[in-house]
Amino acid sequence: MINQMVVTFVLGILIIPAIVINGEFSDTHDAKIDLLLKKLNKPAVKSIKSPYGGIIDCVHMKNHPIYDHPLFKNHTIQMKPSGDHDKWNNDTLNIDDESIVTQLWTINGKCPQNTIPIRRTTREDILRAESIESYGKKYPNNIPRRKPANSTNEIHEYATLRVNGIFRGAEAVINVWKPYVQMPREFSLAQMWLEAGPPSNLNTIEFGWQVYPGRYGDDNARFFVYWTADGYRSGCYNLDCPGFVPVNQAYVLGEPIGHDPRTGNWWLKLNHHVFIGYWPSILFNHLRNGATDITWGGEITNYRVNLQHTMTNMGSGGFASEGYERASYFRKLKIYDECNTWKPIHDRVPEYFITQESCYNIRYAYETDWGDYFFYGGPGRNLYCT
Repeated sequence: MINQMVVTFVLGILIIPAIVINGEFSDTHDAKIDLLLKKLNKPAVKSIKSPYGGIIDCVHMKNHPIYDHPLFKNHTIQMKPSGDHDKWNNDTLNIDDESIVTQLWTINGKCPQNTIPIRRTTREDILRAESIESYGKKYPNNIPRRKPANSTNEIHEYATLRVNGIFRGAEAVINVWKPYVQMPREFSLAQMWLEAGPPSNLNTIEFGWQVYPGRYGDDNARFFVYWTADGYRSGCYNLDCPGFVPVNQAYVLGEPIGHDPRTGNWWLKLNHHVFIGYWPSILFNHLRNGATDITWGGEITNYRVNLQHTMTNMGSGGFASEGYERASYFRKLKIYDECNTWKPIHDRVPEYFITQESCYNIRYAYETDWGDYFFYGGPGRNLYCT
């Protein structure tokens, strides 16, 4: 296990071959990559080397990526939620016993005042994507529709818990692992989804940790965010397109989410006191009024190489029945309801979703110390999962 974090929702390498004629294709392709890199990598006031090999650029707020979005040319960036944001805090959750999430790049320096840290995108990052156009998007770009249990024909597989209603936020404590991922184009993640709208126009805000060699070039567990406002036809990871507005100097990307009832913005918050950033409400036509579904759990992609199920692990790689210290978990699950009140989820009859129970599963329960919780995960291919 790598670490453990409090997530508070307050509110492989594939390069497409081509025939090169007189270098024209290569020149055009390189020019497109250079243009994308120039767009993504803003001028840095200061650059800091990450122990993982990347570069963190400290970008002045006047060059914030949000200003690349046509809707936000004149946007006034919020540094914290409007009004009484203290009421988003769940005082019943004691975080003294939790490990505060840190990022190791900060041991090599800090970003100056009025700047934000952004992971520098490299040419290699873009080349690992299926295409330049698909860089930063979920692949394949499909809606994770709820299929019948034990469906064997899906690329995306899940072990999740879901509640329905009208919500302003949610939270959980998630432990972080480093699962085995069989091939670069596959990933393994644990996250929360906040959703609203019909499948064809689905609005989602997503946050969690993932191991995704095809995106990041290694097998480290990394924090990520994702959003879409139109059923995954657009939207992106992290800052690969303008949408998420980071404001914190200590986190390159980060932890939890809250809905600011005055502005409608969705805030990402860590350990109840660190505001990471927000998604402006104008990005969404459904989520701006609240989420109708909240989902917690694990997801993997399975490309069935040689017609066999992937060996990619979900969570720790252990089934839910293996329990504490062996299986992954989400605990202290709560929702922030339409009356701006923290509530446990067990009164709402949570809905399970398991794609293939012989590959990955989930086990939900309630107890006083952990509140509503579940263990989840699995090894992928095994004697009963082929």
